[in-house]
Amino acid sequence: MRRLLALCLTSVLVLSACGGDSGALDDIEVSGGSNPTLDVPEGFTTAETETRVVSEGDGDEVAEGDSVKVNYLAVNGRTNEEFDNSYAGSQPVTFTLQDDSALQGFIKGLTGQSIGSRVLVAIPPDDGFGGAQEQLGIEGDDTMVFLFDLVAKVPAEASGEAEDLPDSVPQIVLEDGEPTGFESGDDVTADPSGPAAYVAIKGEGEPVEEGASVTAHYVGQVYPDGEVFDGSWQRGAPSTFSLEQVIACWRDLVPGQTLGSRVVLVCPADSAYGDEPPEGSAIGAGDTLVFAIDLLDAS
Repeated sequence: MRRLLALCLTSVLVLSACGGDSGALDDIEVSGGSNPTLDVPEGFTTAETETRVVSEGDGDEVAEGDSVKVNYLAVNGRTNEEFDNSYAGSQPVTFTLQDDSALQGFIKGLTGQSIGSRVLVAIPPDDGFGGAQEQLGIEGDDTMVFLFDLVAKVPAEASGEAEDLPDSVPQIVLEDGEPTGFESGDDVTADPSGPAAYVAIKGEGEPVEEGASVTAHYVGQVYPDGEVFDGSWQRGAPSTFSLEQVIACWRDLVPGQTLGSRVVLVCPADSAYGDEPPEGSAIGAGDTLVFAIDLLDAS
């Protein structure tokens, strides 16, 4: 199920609301509740992204630039064959409705819709991948048909009660309210003995579970005030990742933190990348790392 999202987020690919039902989309049958199916006439095509609201939700309206959590089913219009499905695994996915973070068809099809809605979206190649995707069975001129359930809008930042970080920890540097890195101080521990988590903002959401898929904004820097090597704020969209596929420091210390929190992680090398940092990064062998993380959502 993650295959398509990975492609969407790495592809370098305003909605005028389509209004009511589209005539072409009326020929597509939607059935089922929590595990729906689509019956798309074989050879189905569209020249532009079209939408049909299957059922209207009563939640907030989605705007371009919002991060949204959705379930979806994807069918190839040419073959009526399913090529992606998040319902089957009961694990929604999150993406941001902006260029370089989602397909244009997602942006056009979901902007202006309400949370809680079920929406059918037909996407031509120009608003999709722009070419063939052999691993998905998609040819260059195929129309893709998606059924989306809009589960929630993901908050843009941490919110809750601010807490002071101890003087032994590098302090977060803010620019326009967003963390851009850290600055050291006279009392900062020179050589941390082990990984540790500190709360800068205490959110009021549910605790993150072990192995969860987490959506977060973050910035990472070589400890204590070295080079910033990665960050989602500078990219303009949060990142979503499984806690089973991150460094040990994140895997062990993020679970139990509450959603809505801003957390600082100090990660010595043996809980980060050890003596084999990512090739081409600003991280050196044996470096301790420090992160500021806004925990926005989890599933």
